[in-house]
Amino acid sequence: MDVLGSFLPLSSSSVLGSALVLLVAYAAWSSASRSSEPRREEPPGPRPLPLLGNLLQLNLHKPHRTLLEMWKKYGPVFTFRMGPNTVVVLAGYKTVKEALVEYAEEFGEREPIKTAKEVKLSHGVLWNNGDSWKEMRRFALSNLRDFGMGKKACEDKILEECQHLLDVFKNFRGEAFDTQQPINYAVSNIICSLVFGSRFRYDDPAFTARVERTSRSIQLFGSPSMQLYNMFPWLGHWFYSGSRELRSLAMANRKQATELIQGLKETLDPQSSRGFVDAFLIRQQQQEDSGDVGHFHNTNLLMTVSNLFSAGTETTSTTLRWALLLMAKYPHVQEKVQDELRQVIGGRQVQVEDRKNLPFTNAVIHETQRLGDIIPMSLPHRTSRDVTFRGYFIKKGTIVYPLLTSVLHDESEWEKPTSFHPQHFLDKDGKFVKPDAFMPFSAGRRVCLGESLARMELFLFFVTLLQHFCFRPPPGVSEDQLDLTPQVGGTLSPAPHKLRAVAIISTTELN
Repeated sequence: MDVLGSFLPLSSSSVLGSALVLLVAYAAWSSASRSSEPRREEPPGPRPLPLLGNLLQLNLHKPHRTLLEMWKKYGPVFTFRMGPNTVVVLAGYKTVKEALVEYAEEFGEREPIKTAKEVKLSHGVLWNNGDSWKEMRRFALSNLRDFGMGKKACEDKILEECQHLLDVFKNFRGEAFDTQQPINYAVSNIICSLVFGSRFRYDDPAFTARVERTSRSIQLFGSPSMQLYNMFPWLGHWFYSGSRELRSLAMANRKQATELIQGLKETLDPQSSRGFVDAFLIRQQQQEDSGDVGHFHNTNLLMTVSNLFSAGTETTSTTLRWALLLMAKYPHVQEKVQDELRQVIGGRQVQVEDRKNLPFTNAVIHETQRLGDIIPMSLPHRTSRDVTFRGYFIKKGTIVYPLLTSVLHDESEWEKPTSFHPQHFLDKDGKFVKPDAFMPFSAGRRVCLGESLARMELFLFFVTLLQHFCFRPPPGVSEDQLDLTPQVGGTLSPAPHKLRAVAIISTTELN
């Protein structure tokens, strides 16, 4: 569906009339503004229409695909007008790395889009900027490490959760089922353990409701209509109700988080923190005692908890779902993984230290992350000051998209960029190697703070599941018929599907 197909059915004659008037006014203003500015070399790009920009050239269902095509035409640094907003797109491994690492300060701010502002996501660690962001990120990273992120304590939590997930899969007794819900619950519980200090049962209605609301919010966030709303918020009350649904979901999650935090506050022991929330409350009390709460206020606490829960669940669970789908589609790869697991681990429980002895398994996980391309456009950045980058002038406050999909599919970096090819991560001797162009967690100041946790979860969950099950298509469906076309939302996730988890009778019967 093209942009007009998404937009026109939702419009009215009065809206179009108002838009025409604004379009003419904008064109006059834009022309006058340009004439008063000194000419400097700006990134090239397609010629925009007044007000609409390059909207009619944008595939709202696959915007990253449009930008990939523009990269081939205009080069690794180009301008694209998303409605009235000027966006600079950075494409290709070398360009993206240079911008995010070597120009970390200049390209390191976050652009809080309209919907993020409406639900107060401009606080916390994901959409925040300035001293508040620095303090929250530093505090979150330090305390998550204290509570085991990337360490043995966290490994034990994940392995415990693996057993709960195995029980759910076993209950289907080899019948086809949708893996999304149980995997979401399992991954969410790891975040809950670190943040709240405890896990939740998969049949806890409050817990499951929060997981479902978070999943729905992320789906809405990247929808075509929401993209239009972010570009033209002044048309929002005419053509889109999704922003109201998003606010409703955010309010429900915030209310539940507030209740959980209040419960923890009432039982708080300053001498013994149970998780991130406890650590924040203790620090908040210390700040209050000194007469200056600073950045340790309730809004930052709520938003940081929300950021950790959504970001820490969706990307990892989506990657695991891709991994199982790929195993069912490519049974020869699945067999090779299980052969390696049998030879190295046998029937015992996997440990993180086993990773160094499982090069092919590790390569499969990394290739799943690369091909899955979970966040193809990254989250929007913003320039903190005027900058000249690769010969082009980019003004302060310009929205910037580091196109991560162009890095993970860069033809100059990957032998088979569009295929599932675990050999990308193996040398000629079969040893694991990680190319520099592997950047699913982004890079620089905004690199994912939960990278070490995600890597541990992916390895332990994937290996545990492959030790106990062979994943196959539903009855009547062949491997070739399994569809790898992603469903576009806030992330690129597998389209709805079912798989069979066929129990392995023993470690020698991997059939």
